Amino acid sequence: MSLNGRPDLLSIGAFAQRSRLSLKALRLYAELGLLPPAAVDRETGYRYYAVEQIERARLIGLLRRLDMPLARIGRVLELEGVTASQEVAAFWAEAEASVAVKQRLVAYLERHLEGRGESMYEVQTREVPEQDVISITRSLTVADLVNFIMESNGELSTQLERAGATPTMPWFVVYHGEVNEDSDGPVEVCLPYSGSVTPQGEAALRREPAHREAYTTLTTAQTVFPQILDAYGAVDAWVQRYGLQLSAPPREVYFTEAEPKADEPFCDVAFPIA
Repeated sequence: MSLNGRPDLLSIGAFAQRSRLSLKALRLYAELGLLPPAAVDRETGYRYYAVEQIERARLIGLLRRLDMPLARIGRVLELEGVTASQEVAAFWAEAEASVAVKQRLVAYLERHLEGRGESMYEVQTREVPEQDVISITRSLTVADLVNFIMESNGELSTQLERAGATPTMPWFVVYHGEVNEDSDGPVEVCLPYSGSVTPQGEAALRREPAHREAYTTLTTAQTVFPQILDAYGAVDAWVQRYGLQLSAPPREVYFTEAEPKADEPFCDVAFPIA
């Protein structure tokens, strides 16, 4: 029996008008399971929606106005009341943080393109002795970078503590490749140590060879993206100026566990050089 004419159902066209969503959007949401039709006519294949689905459809439309990804919308739809509201608030906080980063990046690009330099970075050199390190390496994009560094540092510290090995400062993060929305590194978090340890999980042991490196020291404020790019640029320019070659990938060297005040030294950007 055809479903056409049932008062409790709306055709996809009528539902599109009531919900203010396009036919294309309704088909997509149905395919993703966000808004499946209430019934499908076996004879004609036409899709029908229940009147009570209008509220859900309009909610999806509003969330899309926030540029919320469809997968995230699916999470909101699974929640109710306060928890659903909190999920929307969390998404918007993330969106605002992302906009703030992009605003800083725009300012950085404007300075770069106009040839307006930032404050000078003092580049120095030092000899780094051979050292044993325990490390975790992972391919990831920029969205996961900070959490990976912090979580890996904690995991490696725990493994050293359990083994009775002694961590030695500073610890460092090696960038074996560019990390952005399209490039995934990989990135290696390294903790030098003395003693004996058997690595667990993703952790691995290796020996970091003795080397010379050019570096500049950054305050906490200077490590904020994209300002930190100025430091990388300064060390790279110094290396090029003196005709030197890199002997290993660049790294960030952290000589403190806790994050100091904004104007206090926090880490070095270092380039191993031949």
